[in-house]
Amino acid sequence: MPADYMKTIDTLYLIDDDDTYQFIVEKTLNSLNLVNSIKIFSNGKAAIDFLEATIHDIDQIPDVILLDLTMPIMDGWQFLEQYLRFRPRIGKKVVIYVISSSIDPRDMQRAKSISEVTDYIVKPLTKTKLISMLHESLKS
Repeated sequence: MPADYMKTIDTLYLIDDDDTYQFIVEKTLNSLNLVNSIKIFSNGKAAIDFLEATIHDIDQIPDVILLDLTMPIMDGWQFLEQYLRFRPRIGKKVVIYVISSSIDPRDMQRAKSISEVTDYIVKPLTKTKLISMLHESLKS
């Protein structure tokens, strides 16, 4: 199927404090042409504040969130806690992938126990895995 006819993700949030990782993921996403808008946040608080401020604008609500766990100000766990509080006010399904360098089984289990979390991916996030995740999220 030609790329022009492929379904795309309207909005993706990348929530991670690593500048190099942000740069690589953004470049990779742009090269794939699967995401129309990428919003990058260096901590969970910036993402939550933006989400709360734009909650009534469906175009600003992400279809997919790539969430790191270890960040300053508000980490991924705190982001998820806040997100779950106002999730009922969000007018569409949001697919959340926790992407962390933690290989601690307790982190993996904790993330997978949260119904809003689709999967737990251990960094580094490969291009192949990213493509697979995006295609999977397009199905939901």
